[in-house]
Amino acid sequence: MRLRSVLCSTAAALSALTLLSACGGGSTTAASSGDKPLVGVDYPRSDTDFWNSYIKYTPQFAKELGLDLKTTNSQNDVAKLTANAQTFMSQGVKGVAMAPQDTAAIAPTLAQMEAKKIPVVTVDTRPDSGKVYMVVRADNRAYGEKACQFLGTKLGGKGKVVMLQGGLDSINGRDRTEAFNECMKKNYPGIKVFGEATNWDGAIAAQKLQTDLTAHPDIKGVYMQSSFALSGTLQVLKQRGLLVDPKNKKHVFVVSNDGIPEELKSIAAGKIDATVSQPADLYAKYALYYLKAAIDGKKFKPGKTDHDSTIIQVRPGLLEDQLSAPLVTADGGTYGGVPSVKSDDKALWGNNLG
Repeated sequence: MRLRSVLCSTAAALSALTLLSACGGGSTTAASSGDKPLVGVDYPRSDTDFWNSYIKYTPQFAKELGLDLKTTNSQNDVAKLTANAQTFMSQGVKGVAMAPQDTAAIAPTLAQMEAKKIPVVTVDTRPDSGKVYMVVRADNRAYGEKACQFLGTKLGGKGKVVMLQGGLDSINGRDRTEAFNECMKKNYPGIKVFGEATNWDGAIAAQKLQTDLTAHPDIKGVYMQSSFALSGTLQVLKQRGLLVDPKNKKHVFVVSNDGIPEELKSIAAGKIDATVSQPADLYAKYALYYLKAAIDGKKFKPGKTDHDSTIIQVRPGLLEDQLSAPLVTADGGTYGGVPSVKSDDKALWGNNLG
């Protein structure tokens, strides 16, 4: 993986960044001025470490790519996202990057922007319908498969696990859930999976994990579909005397998704066992890269890229750049045929936030 050079330069610049529009629903801020193309970026939320990292990276890459930047924050509300898109259009932006959490409800807004010939890049999520210039995302089905292979290997193909799902109104929640279930059914039929919908809400995740552990105290694995559930999961395990060293027979194996610094520290400390590192830095970089490409009239087609990813055609007229998202573990071992990197690897963006 050729992330190191990008990450190192990113880390050096982060200390000088200002958090733009971290909480201001419909407010906008400009990153620079002049004759540079003006683009809008809507941040989906600012209540998770992952998205706050994305927010920090965005202005840096806008500057590097020569783009003027206006930002909004839709706070996980599709109505606010729609209103923010209207604001961008009224300001004359040449392109918009967004990360719609409700991937069905965003279709009318996409249609309106298409009619106005304003290219859209979606980040992390893919719209269920409608056209965008490019989707910048990692392979979310691979997230579920990697979590499955890790837990399946650790549990020796037997036992019970809880899957703390995100939101099933999101393509991410559906992809991770379906892939995890299919992988378990195919490769580890001796493992019982308790799927719990949480709507990406940490409090709901903690409550449902508590309920499952009460009903099934022999649960030995947890798959958290995002780091939103990290704090609550650790608290529940601690309360029940299960937050113990991985060598202890009472240990519950935990896999997360995101790759935030707290996850990497928790892996090193033996509190959780693995995560899949979503590239917050590269989401910001390539969202803006493709907006600039759209403004410049460039076209792309399916195939390998020059940045260790693959562009696929999801459906006619819709391309997705699937960025690298490695499994991260304490030992860097291979699990069910899936290689991993060590949690202290400096190539991981979560180890380069300063």
